[in-house]
Amino acid sequence: MPSIVLKIDVDTFRGTREGVPNLVRLLKRHDAGATFLFSLGKDHTGWALRRAFRPGFFQKVSRTSVVEHYGFKTLMYGVLLPAPDIGSCVTEMQAVRDAGFECGIHTWDHVVWQDNVRQRDAAWTQNQMQQAHARFRQIFGFAPKTHGAAGWQMNPHAFAQLDQFGMAYASDGRAMLNEDGSLASDDFGPYRLQVGSQVMNCLQMPTTLPTLDELLGRSINGVELTLANIASHILTLTAKPRDHVFTLHAELEGQKLAPIFEQLLTGWSKQGYDCISMADYYQLIKDSELPVRTLSWACLPGRSGELVALTA
Repeated sequence: MPSIVLKIDVDTFRGTREGVPNLVRLLKRHDAGATFLFSLGKDHTGWALRRAFRPGFFQKVSRTSVVEHYGFKTLMYGVLLPAPDIGSCVTEMQAVRDAGFECGIHTWDHVVWQDNVRQRDAAWTQNQMQQAHARFRQIFGFAPKTHGAAGWQMNPHAFAQLDQFGMAYASDGRAMLNEDGSLASDDFGPYRLQVGSQVMNCLQMPTTLPTLDELLGRSINGVELTLANIASHILTLTAKPRDHVFTLHAELEGQKLAPIFEQLLTGWSKQGYDCISMADYYQLIKDSELPVRTLSWACLPGRSGELVALTA
């Protein structure tokens, strides 16, 4: 049976308090597994307004109704309002663990990491990651087993830190996609990352499907993707059975886009997929001979800026 690995990025205070519990209920109703990756420090979402000067930023904002999905209050955190501590949402995070879902690290400070990590040195990188690791242990009572980078942004020091943490698997990058969201190569899937001359121990499970915010409002083959047809488009991308990793967000699929996610869960079940966590997927692939890929960056359709991407 092919697998859809559900990787849930939790970026904000609101997403943790409201979106996460909604997703737990929805996943339980569909008997689906998933991995929740938590941001664990301050919510500085408002600082992301600095991205307004990046190519493609306004186009993405206009397509995806950022204010509607994230809320005006969240967009003011760190600007006009104090940044709340996401790590204070202990009850909500522990409830995910207690419901039987895998929990891992997304980041310490989402905006700070996404906007800075590619240019930062080992000391800065380790400080960010060690703060997240310590807070995770404090909340959950055990060491995190997995990681998924904020904004799919990393650097060589960050990959080395995953090995130092002893993490066996992570999902820190993307597989390159065509304009319609289909995979650019059938060979794209789990791999072992080579950084310089070193092959990392922590294997990578790249996201292989487009996210909802990358597709909404875009015209694909002359058809505008809307709330009414976006689920059916994604289901066309999974019509041919193969393993996939799908990244969703507590702020989107856990709130206003929950009906779309439910359509996907129903559709994937009908297509014969098993929706599972990253931990479950690791058990399926850990003994496989995986290709070694070098660290590379690329731009993906519907998203601004370069990401860690599997391009060849």
